[in-house]
Amino acid sequence: MLGSLASLPFIPLGPGPTPVEELTRLCAALGGGPRLLVKRDDAIGFAFGGNKVRKLRFVAADAIAQGADTLITSGSVQSNHARVTAAAAAKLGLHCILVVNGAPPDPPSANALLDRLLGAEMRYVAARDDRAPAMDAAAAALRRVGRRPYVIPIGASTPLGAAAFVHAVTELLEQIDPPDVIVHATSSGGTQAGLIAGCALAGVKTRVLGISADEPTASLEPVIREILSGLIPLIGCDPGRVNRAPVEMDDSFTGPGYGIPTPESRAAIELCARTEALFLDPTYTAKAMAGLIAHVRRGTFGAQGTVLFWHTGGQVGLFA
Repeated sequence: MLGSLASLPFIPLGPGPTPVEELTRLCAALGGGPRLLVKRDDAIGFAFGGNKVRKLRFVAADAIAQGADTLITSGSVQSNHARVTAAAAAKLGLHCILVVNGAPPDPPSANALLDRLLGAEMRYVAARDDRAPAMDAAAAALRRVGRRPYVIPIGASTPLGAAAFVHAVTELLEQIDPPDVIVHATSSGGTQAGLIAGCALAGVKTRVLGISADEPTASLEPVIREILSGLIPLIGCDPGRVNRAPVEMDDSFTGPGYGIPTPESRAAIELCARTEALFLDPTYTAKAMAGLIAHVRRGTFGAQGTVLFWHTGGQVGLFA
């Protein structure tokens, strides 16, 4: 299945496959319904885990292959992606510049604390729209003095970053039969693009349902389609197989916006902790689980079949 993907540079940040576990107590608490499973990317044993570790395995390897000496990326003050990028840079002996929007927390906590411990150079900007220009300026300044920066877009949501989740689908299908539905948190689009392409390439009929953490479907779906277009040549597959795959999203659980909890997401955090000792984060996975819970209770998944929740990590955010 992997085709051209097997030839892409790869750095094994953290040990092998993440576990798949049954959520029997959560299922019972919801009054039954489909079989519920969870793919535990929160348990990746590098830099507190999460889906960004999968992406950085490929993206950081490409940076090394290009001779980079500095990784530059951006996010919010409590960005999981920024934390993992800083960790990858520290592990590989690279400098790291993080451009984050928001005020530095005083004292630093959660991901912001880890960024500092990892030795990242922090640059603060006022708004999300200021991040990309600040990254470009940082890279240009480094090039002028002979350095070799490698700029990583937010979330590592590039075709190369998405390729990590084509690989992840292969991993999943070696562990279990194809689930009927995969539910996950979606925001910058790379994880969802990779899952869609992975399922299409494997020839399985699994639905991939992204629960948006912040963006409306109308703005995020074109981003996912663009990532899929760039991913096709990387994985060496028939474009029709990927282009025909639907992009399914539910943006009704975003609440007031990015990083702002909702009553449903708070309830999901408590329910998963108390039934499964499973910790969710308030920005991404709690909203995705709130979506899964609502769909189960409404019966939209049906009473039969298997629904897999892809836990993309981020639980460090509980300590912000």
